[in-house]
Amino acid sequence: MKQFKTLLFAAVLFFGATSLSQAQTKIAHINTQELVASMPATKSAQAEVEKLAKTYESDIKSMAEELDKLAKRYDAESASQTQEENMKRVQEVQTKEQNIRQFQGQAQQELQKKEFDLLKPITEKAKAAILKIGRAQGFTYVLDSSQGGVIMADGKDIMADVKKELGF
Repeated sequence: MKQFKTLLFAAVLFFGATSLSQAQTKIAHINTQELVASMPATKSAQAEVEKLAKTYESDIKSMAEELDKLAKRYDAESASQTQEENMKRVQEVQTKEQNIRQFQGQAQQELQKKEFDLLKPITEKAKAAILKIGRAQGFTYVLDSSQGGVIMADGKDIMADVKKELGF
């Protein structure tokens, strides 16, 4: 019976040691923000967003200039108008100001949506390449070091391998 307990204890130790050695994890890290920013497609997407932003900016500027001219004209004519007419004009100017602010908000939302739509396939491509390299090199985890969450980066930096996979 004592030999059986010793044999059982030795078996448990053997299997425990074996499972511990198999539990070794390989960890790599990559700065995904740096990767995405360095991709050629990102540069063209940013150029497209900047072009759209300039268009909105010029539209808003022309709307503001038109409002300014209207306000100056109404101000110059206010002495010769009735109180009721001046109130209508003030209301009209306020409505136009509100329309400009509303347009600015919509333009900002559309710019954000456009940027998201353009960057989504780029980030998905980067993620697929990271997964492919991580699996091919046998990593259990690939940590994103761009968020500042990695305190100690002893694992391999796979940036060069992922860039090579992506073709740049």
